[in-house]
Amino acid sequence: MAPIGTSPVFVGRHTELRALLDHAHRARTEASAAMLIGGDAGVGKSRLVREFAAQVGQGRLVSGGCLELGVDGLPYAPFVAVLRHLLRDLGRAPFDALALDGEHELARLLPELGHAPAERREARGILFEQVLRLLTSVSRSDGLTIVIEDLHWADNATRDLLVFLLRNFYSPGLQVVATYRADDLHRTHPLRRLLPELERLRSVTRMELGPLDREEVAEQAAAIRGSALPPDEATALYERTGGNPLFVESLTDCSTILSDHVPETTRELLLASLYKLDDQARFVVRVASVGAVSGGQIEHELLAHVADLPESELDAALHAVVDTNVLRVEGTGYRFRHALLREAVHSELLPGQHSRLHLRFAEALDALPGVIPADRLATEQAHHFYAASDLPRALSAAWSAARHASDALAYAEELLLLERVLELWDRVPDAEERVMGNHRSDVASLAAAAAVQGGQSYRARELCDMGLAELSEDAQEDAQDDETRARRGVLMRRRGQAGIQLADPTGVADLVEALNVYPPHARGYGYLLSLLAREVLLRQSVPLPAASGVRGTSEESHGSSTAITLATRAIRHSEGMGDHEDDQCALADARITLGTALLVQGEFTEGRAAVEEGIALARRMHDPSLEARGLINLSHYLREIGGHDEALGLLERSLEQIRETGLMSLHGTYTAINIVETHLELGNLEAAREMARTSLSWSPTPLHRICLSTAMARVALLQGDLDAARAAAANLDARGELTTERLHTVQVSVATELGLDLAANDLTAALDLALSTLRGVRLDRSPGYSWMLLDLVAEAVRQASADGAEQQPPLAAEVRGLVEEWAADLTRFGPVQEAYRRSCVARLAEAGQLAPDKVLTAWREAVDGWAATPLRLELSGARLHATEAAVAANDRSDVDAWVRAAAATAKECGAAILENRAADLARRLGISLDASAGTAPPAPPAGLTPRETEVLRLLGRGYTNAEIARELFIAAKTASVHVSNILAKLDLPNRGAAGARARDLGLIDH
Repeated sequence: MAPIGTSPVFVGRHTELRALLDHAHRARTEASAAMLIGGDAGVGKSRLVREFAAQVGQGRLVSGGCLELGVDGLPYAPFVAVLRHLLRDLGRAPFDALALDGEHELARLLPELGHAPAERREARGILFEQVLRLLTSVSRSDGLTIVIEDLHWADNATRDLLVFLLRNFYSPGLQVVATYRADDLHRTHPLRRLLPELERLRSVTRMELGPLDREEVAEQAAAIRGSALPPDEATALYERTGGNPLFVESLTDCSTILSDHVPETTRELLLASLYKLDDQARFVVRVASVGAVSGGQIEHELLAHVADLPESELDAALHAVVDTNVLRVEGTGYRFRHALLREAVHSELLPGQHSRLHLRFAEALDALPGVIPADRLATEQAHHFYAASDLPRALSAAWSAARHASDALAYAEELLLLERVLELWDRVPDAEERVMGNHRSDVASLAAAAAVQGGQSYRARELCDMGLAELSEDAQEDAQDDETRARRGVLMRRRGQAGIQLADPTGVADLVEALNVYPPHARGYGYLLSLLAREVLLRQSVPLPAASGVRGTSEESHGSSTAITLATRAIRHSEGMGDHEDDQCALADARITLGTALLVQGEFTEGRAAVEEGIALARRMHDPSLEARGLINLSHYLREIGGHDEALGLLERSLEQIRETGLMSLHGTYTAINIVETHLELGNLEAAREMARTSLSWSPTPLHRICLSTAMARVALLQGDLDAARAAAANLDARGELTTERLHTVQVSVATELGLDLAANDLTAALDLALSTLRGVRLDRSPGYSWMLLDLVAEAVRQASADGAEQQPPLAAEVRGLVEEWAADLTRFGPVQEAYRRSCVARLAEAGQLAPDKVLTAWREAVDGWAATPLRLELSGARLHATEAAVAANDRSDVDAWVRAAAATAKECGAAILENRAADLARRLGISLDASAGTAPPAPPAGLTPRETEVLRLLGRGYTNAEIARELFIAAKTASVHVSNILAKLDLPNRGAAGARARDLGLIDH
């Protein structure tokens, strides 16, 4: 028999249930997916999920709920429950298969797996990847459904992990079903902001549960009472409950639904059943409302300890509570019928009773070891002590919970708990002793670190400022002791990291200030040097004051020179600090930075050796992230010397290793960007586009998204898909990027925008952007991308000089002068940069209207330059330009071969724009692209010769004789003769009639 107030039949959700079951089938057989179920409190989300769980059949279903703990949110609560369930059911084998060198990253969430490994910079990414891989492996047999309830209570870490999973489903088998209260999503609720973003994912479907209709309400009430309600009662029940199933259950239990004594408010309605209980039973319910923080559930042992009633009296009270359906038996404890009921009971507590019960629960958790999992102990105690206003123990518990959150890599929760420690600090006399002797500035520093890791950069800066102010207030005679200087240096470093995240130029200045403050002999100094070296290498300018003690930072120096100085110092310092892991990390990182800086300066042999030393050290230390960074950097500079095949091999092996070690979320997109660019340069356009499209689904950072989007746009332009190129570049702001310090972001953004402007024939916009770029960007800091950019700008100048020069000569001339200056000063290393230089010179020669033979010589040199590289499409483009120059110089010796080779390569690569250009040029020159074909080309219409057919085509477009001559590389007099012959052969009175006949013959579009 069903408990009082519970409907024994499932009412009114059959369409939604079928949708859930169909969704489960598709997730198991086609592609993993998620269903987000929203609705008001009490509308029936949990009941729908229970019915679904009973019918889903094939596969495994596990569930976990989010905990209602306010700011003391337990990190990853629902996922911990899911993983613990899988560990209990399947044993350790699936977990052990993911261990890295015997260490379980998942031990951060499940202590029963052993000790968590030491924290590393990528640990959170590894953790998320391992959760994904575990769930994917478990789902491979019959499928797996994960139910997450009460997502509106989810902590930040849970939301982050959920988003990661939903964005990274890569095989069928896994279904996620998550429920949330729609009426709890106030304007600033994080889930309210997140839902629209999730809905845009192909893997996510959203379902909203509405109220029951009038007939369904009557059916539910009849099932509860055992008989149909009279029509007037059914109508009143529907009107008073609004079709909310929870309220229907509560009100149906009233003896007379039509009575004036029926509770009017939601709270009163929910509490109506409580008023029927005796005092002792109500006391037990109130105790349960304080302790049931885990999804409305409380263990019997814990409830009995806090209630402190004789066993017989407790049993009698619990029987009454369960019989009235206030609590339900679940496992070894009890759960409130609905979370709203728990909230209503808890809100009824008087202040004194509220404090006493929370305090008794906090103490009971110590008195009953094992009553809740160890990973929840500190967090729940922090919640209860704070609610009980026991501030000293609240501070201690918050500190312990923060340390646990740190171990679990739940940065947002760690930050909230450390902020509570700071909030209570002045109100607890022995605060420093309670946090293991840490100074208040240390707590602020740890909180700032959590904020940096969690992406809350503004808050990180505020916390660093707080910690620095604290040190200033405390500093007297000991202001210069090493401990204080180290604290100040760490705070300055973290403030610098926050500034860098915010693209604030003061970020690097803070790193420099940290360098001035930090004791050079202290541990961590090498890491600071390495971090600063890496940042300097990436930037256009290096605002380092002379007082920093870093040489090579003058305005005329290269960023790479300063980076070399800093990286060398980092290496020397770290080598002198022994084998500590932090110093070895700094050593590997600094060697990679040093080698990269040498590669920037063209010192390839020395640079490669340094990078490979860093990679080898990272590999020995089992630090796959540093190893990936080194491989990515090395592959980039291999491309600049034409070693694309070797670079692609390194990158593909690196990506596979990243996937195997669970670092896809951190380095997958970075590696993929370089794979995309390598394929693009090799002319493998479809491979580049597919990799970019796939990588964009891996939740790339904003910086990585820019790189992938620009690559997508450049590929689409080559393929002739202008709409796709514009769509890929829709969120780029090349002109806005000119103000940023990240040089590569500027270069790829500007190159993409220039390409779009040229494709749209908007030469004014292209030249305007080029002028701003050449004036404001330090191209000398990154020659590789800069030569590509100069070549694009030179093409804009060439086109402006050839078409409509009378409209833009001043602007084109100014840009041309800047290009010439940069081309003269910019260093070049390797065949790729040399080929770009030659191409740039040839375009400028054409723009400067030099003698035809000189233009041809320049383009021949460009063709030879590109022939020495694997960049097939650049070579094809140069061959077509050389063809036009050769015809103008009356030298057709290589023309046929150039055009045919360019056309063949363009077709093979799928470069539609280049292929069409080659075909058009071949037609205008009368060249057959298939020299080996035995069939003759189609006969020209109306008895015209092939050349006359081309002239007629241009007449249809309204060309003058001079324009025809220029287009077909013939003399104007020859063009005039062809026009006369056409008019005679076709018996036409004038050029206008010839244009009409061209349209009739299908030579041009109507």
